Amino acid sequence: MAEEHRRQNEPSETPFSFGDDLELNRFDGLPFSSRYYQLLRERKTLQVWGARRQLEDALVTRQVVVVVSGPARTGRSTQIPQWCAELCLSAKYRHGTVVCTQTSGHRAVDLALRVADEMDVNVGHEVGYSVRLEACCCSDTVLRFSTDDMLLREMMSDPFLENYAIIVIDQAHQRTVSTDLLLGLLKAVLVHRPELRVVVLAATPFTDDFLTHFPGAPLIKLECRRQPRVIHCSGADKDYFYSALRLVLEIHRTKEDGDVMVFLASEDEVLRAHSILQKEGTRLGGELGHMVPVAMCPSQGGLPVPPPSDERGNAHNSRRVFLATQQAEDSWRPMESVHFVIDAGVQKKMVYNPRIRAYAEVLQSISCCQAELREDLCGPAGKCFRLYPDDGQLPTQRSPQILESNITSTVLFLKRMEIGGLGQCEFIHRPDPEGLMQALEELDYLAALDDDGNLSEIGIIMSEIPLEPQMAKAVLASCEFDCVSEMLTVAAMLSAPSCFLEPPSSVSHEAVRCRRKFQHPEGDHFTLINVYDAFKRSQRTPYVGAEKWCRDHFLDHSALQMAEQVRSELMDTLNRIELPVSEAAFGTRGNASDLKRALLAGFFMQIARDVDGSGNYFILAHKHLAQVQPTSAYGPQSSKLGVPEWVVFHEYTLSDNNCMRIVSEISPQVFTQMAPLYFFYNLPPSESKEILQDLLDPDRASTCKDERHQVANSVQSSDRCVIQ
Repeated sequence: MAEEHRRQNEPSETPFSFGDDLELNRFDGLPFSSRYYQLLRERKTLQVWGARRQLEDALVTRQVVVVVSGPARTGRSTQIPQWCAELCLSAKYRHGTVVCTQTSGHRAVDLALRVADEMDVNVGHEVGYSVRLEACCCSDTVLRFSTDDMLLREMMSDPFLENYAIIVIDQAHQRTVSTDLLLGLLKAVLVHRPELRVVVLAATPFTDDFLTHFPGAPLIKLECRRQPRVIHCSGADKDYFYSALRLVLEIHRTKEDGDVMVFLASEDEVLRAHSILQKEGTRLGGELGHMVPVAMCPSQGGLPVPPPSDERGNAHNSRRVFLATQQAEDSWRPMESVHFVIDAGVQKKMVYNPRIRAYAEVLQSISCCQAELREDLCGPAGKCFRLYPDDGQLPTQRSPQILESNITSTVLFLKRMEIGGLGQCEFIHRPDPEGLMQALEELDYLAALDDDGNLSEIGIIMSEIPLEPQMAKAVLASCEFDCVSEMLTVAAMLSAPSCFLEPPSSVSHEAVRCRRKFQHPEGDHFTLINVYDAFKRSQRTPYVGAEKWCRDHFLDHSALQMAEQVRSELMDTLNRIELPVSEAAFGTRGNASDLKRALLAGFFMQIARDVDGSGNYFILAHKHLAQVQPTSAYGPQSSKLGVPEWVVFHEYTLSDNNCMRIVSEISPQVFTQMAPLYFFYNLPPSESKEILQDLLDPDRASTCKDERHQVANSVQSSDRCVIQ
């Protein structure tokens, strides 16, 4: 019976035919192009092609979840979604279409373009994509590539994902918060929808957790034909940074073909290495060819598009050196031109500390699984240089992000899913109890929860706004204080990468001078509004253009464009949920005060006071000392403004300099008005809290003053007695 069902539903090996020699595409009914057959021959050489029948049999014979493991370059990310689309077509889309999730937007777009080419259809029709701020799909789309967080937002309106028959979770081994959340919720969805199929794609070393999470799921293994040569260093080298750069130069002097990929610990190291290699490249002899360093920094607008290369992997008689962090392990598609990988074996991660509500920068070793991922990127004929000994000291598995992140947004989303009918989320690894309690406490402070611990009306509205809960609450408060336009600009600028570029040292003074033009006396939040408004004016200036204006003012054009898109998305969201939107009034009397009140409605937990008049700020929530960032309106690079006593800040990170980022001056009177009393009374004791307590309770202030006066008198009397 099962075999008969499989034969009825499996896709035909031959396309529809018309006449004697004309084959038609089953998806759009048009004849195949010659490129389709060229790509088909290439596809059949991929390792994944041999597992096609096994995967189809598993899906057709009522296997609800299938786990597929394999290294890079096997073709799993491009081929398996296509086969799933063919299965849905054979079933006439009775249960829905296919969605394939990715952890990054640029990868989702790249895969959609590649798969549409292989299927010989148009992007935006049969194959589409949906990422933050951009969607290219329609009602005819049968295969959609989406980021995992976009699919989660879709679940808010369709909790059981009834539009889909097959969900492919790609890059599951990255264990992002969104991926783990999806896998946990899908387990509950499958109880309600037994016809749904889930395919989990992961790198080989990471599959054990998924098989435990989905007991009984079959495992399909894809093996690589050849392994690259792995070379370990003889002993632990503490100076891995310069060792990696020296190795790059040695490889370049050998004149062997192929590009180089170098894994360093942080983006700061990537930028520093880029600068050093650029200088060293100019000193090399012309007979060696050009060495072109490429910095891959996702936080600065994503991974760059590499320059074109010839078939041997050399770009116009040059060797590219890709400088990357752990984020490029599998978010960047492997390239045939990369023949060498240099792995420093360490990474700098931001780990959240719920006790102080802040991230801390931690330097730690990578895992064995990450080492294998990096090895796969140099191809079967390449060499992988590991700058650490082969002594088995690396941890086995990568730590899931849900154990190292602020999960307040996750808890808000799960509370929303409970309203939609989904029960408890069964995580692969449960969040830390302390982090969970901190998230619930923060949502309670923000009035997102009612007395029973369920979402309040404010919490439901906050869950609709695609921002962190604190910023979502500030946007809601701006509706009350008639400063929506300004708050949306602040939220958009803080959601996008920093718009301020780090210039070369030769023009750093000019960059500081340009930045001062935008500085606002009320603080950095207001400075961001000045920058955005000036950017919008530059778009309307003839013969100049926004791109040239940004270059002249040392601003990142792509970051400002993203802020513009985010702001438009937020405005559409407010209009959709019918919240009042006030007219822009930036610069008018009272607008600054209203904007600060709205900010404090969401960020009252991020208040600091200058304790010595020199910029040493005491953070009330956890009693840490911090300074403002040097480029702030109140930082050392600003000569216009003094040091305010009380500030609200957007972000604080425990690192070498312990800086607060995006700081604006506030008055303690407004803070006491906007902060919930039960939050205020939970603050740890401090002199700053006593000052605020006196503002809240003038009678107490008078009593305390009398008591302090009596204590002072008694001390003086005691002193006089002693002297006598």
